[in-house]
Amino acid sequence: MRGIYPFCGNYMRKRTFLFFCLACFVISMAIGCKDKKPEVEPPVVVVDTVEVVDTVPQVVIDTIPENARDSLISSTPVPKAADELFDDFLFLFTANKKLQYERVDFPLPVYNGDSRTAIEKKNWKMERFFSQQEFYTLILDDESQLELPKDTTIDSVVIEKILLKAKTVEQHSFSRNDGQWRLKSISRNTLAQNQNKSFLAFYERFATDTVFQQQSIHDPVKAVLPDPDDDYDMVEGEFHPDQWEEFKPYILPNDTIYNVIYGQKYRRSKQKLFIIRGLSNGFETEMTFKQVDGKWMLVKIVE
Repeated sequence: MRGIYPFCGNYMRKRTFLFFCLACFVISMAIGCKDKKPEVEPPVVVVDTVEVVDTVPQVVIDTIPENARDSLISSTPVPKAADELFDDFLFLFTANKKLQYERVDFPLPVYNGDSRTAIEKKNWKMERFFSQQEFYTLILDDESQLELPKDTTIDSVVIEKILLKAKTVEQHSFSRNDGQWRLKSISRNTLAQNQNKSFLAFYERFATDTVFQQQSIHDPVKAVLPDPDDDYDMVEGEFHPDQWEEFKPYILPNDTIYNVIYGQKYRRSKQKLFIIRGLSNGFETEMTFKQVDGKWMLVKIVE
């Protein structure tokens, strides 16, 4: 399984280190009080001169109260590098309330079909997108679009909140102006108006109907999986529909999904890549669906 940790540029590394230092300080103070030792001054942390590693245990971060984490993030200056990659900016946007209010163009236009309203700053509610769940998703036409999130020249990104059961799509449009990403507008439409409407209608049933799911597995399905004998290598093979339960992703979202459009231009393609990426657990599954005789079928899976 290919490990990923989205939104973890240099800022994320520094944030993790700050959480670690704060946790260590809290623990040391607790021990000090228990042993009735004299109070000591906390160490001065100079983040920019310390080599930070990405292996701070999540359990350490989780020991810090949520309000303390929010306060720490909000008080940390936003580095210019955070606006280079949209993913880095998005991490800050969903975690830092002060920054979010600064980066929304109020009054924010909201388009609902042919009508237009606006959200005033006083009525805005903190938008977390998919940061409070285990994963997010991407819908692509082909593998060439996999590199788009790393493109620093992109100046326009849309985050789609797709409600499969309600059959609605809410699009949040971001643009980068004068080097800063900003939320410019929100558009609300029905699923039937979406560019991926055919695939999304299929996927809603695929994710919830186990009989239909089995019928939508191509025979055979190509599989690219981690080599059990080498953590850094992958092995290729195939499986048949009756083996689906052995290869089925442990996360298969069936109601609310998010799709990030990094400028990819959707075509009336007979192929779609549906990617499920874990936010901090290393989980990633890439499923390729193709239309075979007019029906969407799973033809390849990469984990």
